[in-house]
Amino acid sequence: MPERGINISEVSGHRLSHLQTVPRHMVHRAAVSEVFLTDAQALGGDRFLVAAQWPRDHALYYPDSDGFTDPLLFAETIRQSMVYLAHAYYDIPLSHQFIGNGFHFEITDPEMFRVTDVPLQPVLEARWTELDSRPPNRVSLRVDVELTIAGRVCGRGSVSAIAVDAKRYGILRRRGAPAVTQAQVPQQVTRIPAACVGRLREKDCVLERGSGSDWQIRSAVGHAVLFDHPTDHVPMMVMLEGFRQLGHLLSRRSSVRAEAGESAAFLAAASIDCLAFGELDAPIRLQVHDGYEPASRGGAGELRVDAVQSGRGVATTTMVWAALPAAEKLGVA
Repeated sequence: MPERGINISEVSGHRLSHLQTVPRHMVHRAAVSEVFLTDAQALGGDRFLVAAQWPRDHALYYPDSDGFTDPLLFAETIRQSMVYLAHAYYDIPLSHQFIGNGFHFEITDPEMFRVTDVPLQPVLEARWTELDSRPPNRVSLRVDVELTIAGRVCGRGSVSAIAVDAKRYGILRRRGAPAVTQAQVPQQVTRIPAACVGRLREKDCVLERGSGSDWQIRSAVGHAVLFDHPTDHVPMMVMLEGFRQLGHLLSRRSSVRAEAGESAAFLAAASIDCLAFGELDAPIRLQVHDGYEPASRGGAGELRVDAVQSGRGVATTTMVWAALPAAEKLGVA
């Protein structure tokens, strides 16, 4: 990327611009406001530096009530880095579809996620690994990243996916579609208040309570951020948002904890294994594993959740929620 001469960050002896230089189509985003990458530089040996800028506020990924940047900004930055590197450096066509297999992020220094009076400018040191590929029509890949903010390492993550052409994508979609069954009787569901899942607006809540004991994800098709562009399945970031909202609720980030003087829980780590496509026309039920204890007094709690649709597993996640020291209150998330 050409250097513009201003807003330059020095990282490991390399210079990266934090100006908006990454086109939206290169990260599969329709809205310019949803592009968080700004620049990238090849280091050789399938290693790269990827620069980003995180907004101090955002329609969905806004700071929590203790002043910490939304961890899903890190997750989305990893996703965008994978897509951008694929197109910009590995000649994967823009028409290819990416199908996620697994995703992981871990925040090792949450203090670096505190919101300041200027936007955070993270840099990811990324390593590209090509797996069982059959280019150019099918590429299997993994991208591992180390996160640095203000020169300080504070996280790591990875994403694995396959990129396929339209023909192979169609074959995979037909092969992965659930068997046609009789129409299900619509069940009564209860929308969860947005504040209970750390959201400001009701339309941002994707979590519902079914008539049974399970929670479920509402697809929220048309949401300007979660469904930035049309898709024929539930995107991985929507699944992650549903998992996060359930974890937020179960971690009791509510007035009960606030009145008790406890700090809010922070999503310090999450791992997702994607098992099948999530369809848009059927509920995705979330089943919580036994044994979860919310984090408190500086501790951490591990939460495991399975996502099931039409009797088959769609995804599974393990999240770590940590109780961190409170900062100046910035919102209600």
